[in-house]
Amino acid sequence: MPLLTLIIIGAAAGFLATRLMKLETNVITTIAIGVFGALIGGLVLRILLTITGWAAGFVGAVLGAMALIWLWRQYGPKS
Repeated sequence: MPLLTLIIIGAAAGFLATRLMKLETNVITTIAIGVFGALIGGLVLRILLTITGWAAGFVGAVLGAMALIWLWRQYGPKS
């Protein structure tokens, strides 16, 4: 069940992050960005998650996905 939750939250966070960062990606990439962003954000914002509950996890997932997009744009393949 936690894996399914991670995918669902990651998909939502990835969708929101790609829209906020104006990045056009396919569905699989959007989900991957969200899931990895959720992992990054979850690690960085663990204390905030403990204090404020699930909403902080979602915020952390979006911020982590946005950080991943920024890193991708800075150091990823150039078109």
